[in-house]
Amino acid sequence: MRRIYLLLILNILLSLPLFSSEKLTGFVIGSEFSVDYSNTSSPSTTVNTRHMAFDGDLNTCFASWERSYTWVGLDLGGPCVITRVGWSPRNDGNGPRRVQLGVFEGANRADFMDGIPLYIIPEQGVIGRMDYADINCSRAFRYVRYVGPSDARCNIAEIEFYGKKGTGDDSHLPQLTNLPTVSIHTIDNQEPYDKVNQIESYISIVSNDGHQLLQDTAFTRLRGNASMEFPKKPYRIKFAHKHNVLNSPAKAKKWTLINNYGDKTLMRNQLAFELSRRLGMPYTPFCAYVDVVLNGEYKGCYQLCDQIQVHKQRVNIDEMTPRDNSGEALTGGYLIEADAYAYLEASAFWSQKGTSVTVKSPDEDSITVEQKNYISDAYSRMENNWRQYLDMNTFLRHFLVGEMSGNTDTYWSVFFYKRRGNDTIFTGPVWDFDLAFDNDSRIYPVNNKADYIYRSGGSTTGYMRQLADQVAVYSAEGRAMLLDIWSKAREHGLTVENFLEYIDTQAQMLEESQRLNFIRWPILNQYVHQNARVWGSYAAEVDNVKDFISKRIPWMDNRLGYTYVPPVDGIENLSSQPDLSQPYQVYSVTGQFIGNSVNSLSGGVYILRQGTAAHKILIQ
Repeated sequence: MRRIYLLLILNILLSLPLFSSEKLTGFVIGSEFSVDYSNTSSPSTTVNTRHMAFDGDLNTCFASWERSYTWVGLDLGGPCVITRVGWSPRNDGNGPRRVQLGVFEGANRADFMDGIPLYIIPEQGVIGRMDYADINCSRAFRYVRYVGPSDARCNIAEIEFYGKKGTGDDSHLPQLTNLPTVSIHTIDNQEPYDKVNQIESYISIVSNDGHQLLQDTAFTRLRGNASMEFPKKPYRIKFAHKHNVLNSPAKAKKWTLINNYGDKTLMRNQLAFELSRRLGMPYTPFCAYVDVVLNGEYKGCYQLCDQIQVHKQRVNIDEMTPRDNSGEALTGGYLIEADAYAYLEASAFWSQKGTSVTVKSPDEDSITVEQKNYISDAYSRMENNWRQYLDMNTFLRHFLVGEMSGNTDTYWSVFFYKRRGNDTIFTGPVWDFDLAFDNDSRIYPVNNKADYIYRSGGSTTGYMRQLADQVAVYSAEGRAMLLDIWSKAREHGLTVENFLEYIDTQAQMLEESQRLNFIRWPILNQYVHQNARVWGSYAAEVDNVKDFISKRIPWMDNRLGYTYVPPVDGIENLSSQPDLSQPYQVYSVTGQFIGNSVNSLSGGVYILRQGTAAHKILIQ
């Protein structure tokens, strides 16, 4: 009996917080106006007020007048470490769903500009019941609040905060999921509304399982073209100081938050960037999955990526000044984009062959007439004489990423750059793959096509299709380079099995976040953007990409005239031109020993081994 009592006591102790805490009280704060559902013509200050979220009665509620970005909380009067939060939904038919994705925040500024998300409610609530979540956060806050999800009027019957007074520290902060949490607060709670007006912001990024924090003032605006029109908005952020965000290679101020609204796997850009790395592009943009919260409201799963800009760890070319107007200084560096949307940009030109081109750097505020004329002439010169002025190595690697991923937009938008003192124009980096990997109804199914995407339904701008034809299709040199680049990538690990494993690791990483994302944006059973099919679940969306890859790699092998030979006995690097005067052994492509001579072999592909070297040979 004594042992049973001891076990019961131990279980009780284990269920308690790591340190003592109590229910916290303070001055009630929050959205000022409420709604009286019996008279919705004007806001109220007497019915369903914010004080009702703390009256202990589960049958009363706070219901804000505005539908979104509304909140209720406490001024605790001094710093407190929060250990637990509780909530109960409004007692009506809509109440349970109107707490799902509600966010708890803590701050030390009354305007919550420095707010840190503490917890997001993952499930619907239960009427008449308090639910609780433990909070593992070492920082102390004076102000705490609950922010209702979008379009929910912050409907809440009751909220509670538990903790203890103290100064705390930043040794551990919460993340909403296993992914880093990016929290953006804007001055006066403004929502970014266009690509021009930058809104003063304060940004917090919690990562590394809560042990890493970046906080800085910043400016936030929208970004993109078509993606800017989606309900889930993409953002461009510019910190006041340079940061290696999430341990990225580049220490920079400018970053992008890609929304991936029409990409229901949430990973297509990342998959394309992985292809870019495996196919040897000189620079592949940094990209990391994150959860985004704006002014306390959960916005979904995003990809935090490099801003494509001139930078020693991004597009590594000389950055020009308005004084660089003659001599070698005038020759670069330039970052430009052959862009179907260039007509919307302030700094753009049209090539002699009709390609619209945006000048990204120097930017529109600093570029001079001499510089714009120079890069316009240089680009037209490249289109007219690509053999002399186009870097085929980067162009063809960029080409392979686009075709391997089945990207309809490969030649709708193409980045190029030009170095100082060098007449060559280089291609890259790769960008914009939300319609790739069989996600575009206009070209679906990609693998049923007999020719490259850009030649069979893909979107192209200006002269880009003709340029790709000349370099990659009509040129014997281009075809040989394509085969060489592809062969080396295949022989160094670009296999169906390997890439499917990579997709599985991405899906596993995204599992928790994607669930919340598709509660916020319930589109898995809807056609959005150019979706070719509605697969109905996240797992099915991922399986569609895996099926595409399983067929696409062999399709590319066939189109390029390449025969894949698996490694023999662990030897992965295959070289050419064996010396048949020296002893060797012959194996099948599956690794079976055949003999010590190629004489009398039937036609096919074999592996010839000499010592530690292996050679692929074709007998005809």
